[in-house]
Amino acid sequence: MKQRKRSLMLVLALVLAFSALLSACGGSKDKSSESTTKPSVAPSASAAATASAKPADPGLDTSKEVKLKMLLVGGKPVDYDEVFAELNKLTKEKINATVDVEFLDWSDWQQKYPLKFAADENFDIVYTANWAFYNDQALKGGFLELTDDMLSKYAPQTWAAMPAASWNQAKVQGKLYMVPQNSTEVTDKVVLIREDLRQKYNLPQVNSMDTYAAYLKGIAANEKGIQPFGAKPADGWKWHELDQITLEQANDWNLVDYNAPLAYKLDDNTGKLFNVYDTPEFTKLLAYYKDLADNGAWSKNIVSNKNDVWQDVKAGKVTSYAQNIGTLGNNMAEMKRDKPEYNVQIADLTPNSKKIGSISTQNGLAIHATSKNVERSLMLIDLLQNDKQIHDLTMYGIAGKHYQPEGDDKTAAGPSAANYTGFSNWGWNSQLNRRDTSFPDEAQAISDGWKSKVYNFNLETFVFDDSKVKNEVANIGNVMLRYAIPLEYGLVDPVKGQAELLKQLKSAGIDKVQTEMQSQVDAFLAAQK
Repeated sequence: MKQRKRSLMLVLALVLAFSALLSACGGSKDKSSESTTKPSVAPSASAAATASAKPADPGLDTSKEVKLKMLLVGGKPVDYDEVFAELNKLTKEKINATVDVEFLDWSDWQQKYPLKFAADENFDIVYTANWAFYNDQALKGGFLELTDDMLSKYAPQTWAAMPAASWNQAKVQGKLYMVPQNSTEVTDKVVLIREDLRQKYNLPQVNSMDTYAAYLKGIAANEKGIQPFGAKPADGWKWHELDQITLEQANDWNLVDYNAPLAYKLDDNTGKLFNVYDTPEFTKLLAYYKDLADNGAWSKNIVSNKNDVWQDVKAGKVTSYAQNIGTLGNNMAEMKRDKPEYNVQIADLTPNSKKIGSISTQNGLAIHATSKNVERSLMLIDLLQNDKQIHDLTMYGIAGKHYQPEGDDKTAAGPSAANYTGFSNWGWNSQLNRRDTSFPDEAQAISDGWKSKVYNFNLETFVFDDSKVKNEVANIGNVMLRYAIPLEYGLVDPVKGQAELLKQLKSAGIDKVQTEMQSQVDAFLAAQK
């Protein structure tokens, strides 16, 4: 399902730091947002680039030199001193300030991060995110509240460029405590297919659930010994690997929490919850899955598969699997490099669905509540997001050494790329981010097309607190693993299997969990009015 699996946050963060193109891990959500149904559309990179920051507004007092202290998550880059020496030359000129960074290593950052606040250590700017203590420290008073006046005066470019929805998403109990990233990624999933095999057997263009089924069944009928669809539902994953596409995206639903089958319709402003397993849509989907299973779309041992699916695709053992656009785009680049005889392409099975964007708090910067350099800190954040020279330097390192600029908006790895990576510089992701030249144009085109369709909805930042129903949630998870997974992979009769699943969920306490979850949803929506 969605790339919001908190247990993989560390791996995801490292991948993102390496690419400097993707956001941090898909992850949890913070808890407050003003609702809107308008798309969140940020300025183009070219427009943002023309607004490269100049020295501070002469109306602002920067006569006193200031040294700013920043806390970032991740290991200290080998070439940090070289890169930040160049940064400090620029910030000294523009805002009469320099910056020194303390890095909280990935191995123990979760322990050290809250201790920095508890000890009231002296620092000014700190990386934060919905998965990195944002709500927690905002509510505890660790972060300074940021007002409209402060932002418009000391971070005017960020204030002007940031979509209103992004500011709203970053609010905690109606107040703002971070400058979020100004970069949106759509969390929809797509499928990777072997385009060479599709063409070989004259199968229809894959652009829907039906044409995808035709592709999988066509491969099964013609390519013996090759598995059409690959998945890795082991390790406690409670959903069919296609469910985000076929269940959520196809119906414009959103699951509240992946440990329970409770969802709401994206356009339902009342937030009425329902059990997805007890819907006509799920009954129809079971017939779709059973047809695929009966026609050899996947192995009968798929529920116990522990192989790396991508490696199986690369080895020619599997012809398709589902993932996010970033992962599959990187897969395409790798295949073109290592196995050019395999033509892989990405297919969007739900092109007309509402697109859900990663919320802005996936990355951001906050100011320590006790900072003595608030104004200059905001000026620095404004430069990090909007000054092209500073943004390029801090995101990618020294041009010609750590990265090779390709025009205004693309980058390729430089000879010393490995010496400037691995930390949370994605805290200032913006419209100036460069795209890696190895990322396929086909994948980028899909991603770019989605961004104009991002749908903001009332509950996009809601997080369920399961403290009152932990036992029931655990029981439901066990039921999903035991009864839902075999059912969805067509290993049991769909009619009898669905009835047994619903019976077992009821015994596990699904009604109690739904009542508690609905109560929290109702309170969340009421607080927005």
